[in-house]
Amino acid sequence: MAAPHLDVIGVIVSDMEVSIAFYRRLGLTFPEPSDPEGHGHVEAVPDSRIRFALDTEDSIRSFDPGWTAQTGGHRMALAFLCDSPRSVDETFASLVKAGARPYKEPWDAFWGQRYAQVHDPDGNVVDLFAPLTQ
Repeated sequence: MAAPHLDVIGVIVSDMEVSIAFYRRLGLTFPEPSDPEGHGHVEAVPDSRIRFALDTEDSIRSFDPGWTAQTGGHRMALAFLCDSPRSVDETFASLVKAGARPYKEPWDAFWGQRYAQVHDPDGNVVDLFAPLTQ
């Protein structure tokens, strides 16, 4: 029996179109129309071959009627590798200009990376990073 492997990272979203626009700015490609079958679910397949799925809250409640959004701090983060330390700063600025809420301004992390964090439209923390030396 083969061991299971990571295949999908899923994020529950309040507004599909706003979330698609946010993640498109980070390089993910979603089909047009964004939800062709109207199920509140859409997937992008980045170069890594791991699928990235967005599901509306209504979609989740269709099979889990008691589901409620978590409150408090974040429990997961997505990290996007940028081309360079400068690209971290530029991507962060572009996302904030487009309406993303900053979580932590770009900084040089002690572990050797340029790092920044923003909130996606649903408050999930998204990390941006690049090695300080290439």
